[in-house]
Amino acid sequence: MEVEESGFYNRLLDYKNILFLCHRNADPDAVGSAYTLAQAFGGVVGIVDGCNRVASTLIKTLDIEVIKKPDPYAYDFTVVVDTSTLAQLNGIELTEYAVIDHHSTCALKDGAKFYLQRNVSSTSEIVFDILKYMEAPVMRKSAMTLIAGLITDTGNFKYATHDSFRTLAEIIETSGVEYGEVVDLLASTPQDISMRIALLKAAMRAQVYRIGDWLIVTSTISSFGGTAAGTLTHVGADVSFVGADKDGITRISSRARRNAIEAGVNLGQILEEVSQQFNGTGGGHDGAAGLDVEGGDVQEILKSCVDATTKKLTGKEAR
Repeated sequence: MEVEESGFYNRLLDYKNILFLCHRNADPDAVGSAYTLAQAFGGVVGIVDGCNRVASTLIKTLDIEVIKKPDPYAYDFTVVVDTSTLAQLNGIELTEYAVIDHHSTCALKDGAKFYLQRNVSSTSEIVFDILKYMEAPVMRKSAMTLIAGLITDTGNFKYATHDSFRTLAEIIETSGVEYGEVVDLLASTPQDISMRIALLKAAMRAQVYRIGDWLIVTSTISSFGGTAAGTLTHVGADVSFVGADKDGITRISSRARRNAIEAGVNLGQILEEVSQQFNGTGGGHDGAAGLDVEGGDVQEILKSCVDATTKKLTGKEAR
């Protein structure tokens, strides 16, 4: 059942001992949203399989308590936060649950008791709207995590909307947190040499498809696929797809520049459609998305991603 902010708030009041569960490799938007909800309603933050570097810095600096690999059966209710597919939970067995998510597609909502989904820049924006409905104060640590979620999920506001900036201003005004404080916190995240090596490998292995004046780029690495895809678009690709094979799972991460999005590319829809061709799961945003396929051929899936993107841009398949 789809609910508004008021319905989400009122229904959660029926539960105690709530698990606010983040997706694997949780980012600041997931962690910040889960933490803020746990503080507002009571409950714990659950991490399925680690956090990314920035979220780890956020947790350590702000001393946020998280439960690693929690068992949903140990809680009365689970709220899955910032997560669109079951694959992002590493196949964890959910009990009764709700979903709060901002992706353009969300397969998890089909099995939820209720869900709140908005196609906005970040889940942090939705969570802040819930706090406003509750007329709850925005505490300092919660405000910092929500601002961090906004900054990172909008690509430092590259993909922000006017609502994103409005929410940021309201959080700053109501909490008293300075924007620069959060920027400094995010900037303190240490560089990972293994990530730098992975990015260089992704660049070395890049395959470039020129479709008229469009550049679609694919590559393969074993980790840091999302970061690598973002780097490829930063250095010239209009759309990028980076694949990885690990433990029998093929994962594709993708990014798109705004000009490609304005031309009709919606990576969330594209990767959802491609994943279905290979009996996998996929989805995300217009400009950033991912898919998982069990036992798939990474090059075959990458080619399907290129074909689907080319169709969006020109109406024809890539050669």
